[in-house]
Amino acid sequence: MTAAPEPSVARFAELTGDELRSRLREALTLYVTAMNYPKGTAEQRAPMWLAHMLRIGWRCVAAFDTDDRMAGIAYGYQGAPGQWWHEQVKRGVTERHGIEVAESWMSDYFELTELHVRPDTQGQGIGGELVRRLVAGTPNAHVLLSTPEGPSRAWNLYRKLSFTDVLRNYQFAGDPRPFGVLGRPLPLTDQN
Repeated sequence: MTAAPEPSVARFAELTGDELRSRLREALTLYVTAMNYPKGTAEQRAPMWLAHMLRIGWRCVAAFDTDDRMAGIAYGYQGAPGQWWHEQVKRGVTERHGIEVAESWMSDYFELTELHVRPDTQGQGIGGELVRRLVAGTPNAHVLLSTPEGPSRAWNLYRKLSFTDVLRNYQFAGDPRPFGVLGRPLPLTDQN
């Protein structure tokens, strides 16, 4: 049996908006690499990431390797009516499961908006630790996220953290891929 590789993360840190802005190019490069998106995606996403920093309850946690390069990043904020993702998901859940189910999930939640781990550091528990640190102490009843459908390390991580299906095979406006929306009650416990 082969031993798991030693984690290459030297530290985790909660980042302020100013700290993330100063490393935004690095963070977006990590995002594009982890998601295997085409070049140019980072420039398109930068304004959205900057706008998200202004939302109520915005938090960001990053992992850094021994060379102080970003190995992973996660951020999110309090979900609320009027936000694009909130409106998309609420409509989808309402259409498939009814307004009561939609309200039970979407009335008090933290949106885990972005979670990315550099490919050369994946499989070392970094993603799980980023999630735990990001939602620790948030006052919301639930955490929700969306991720592309299909087997992936992300799906394995979310299942390991006891996320359950809220909405499956959902297509967001402007994206042809099917997504799963997953959620779980907060707080995360040490067992998750």
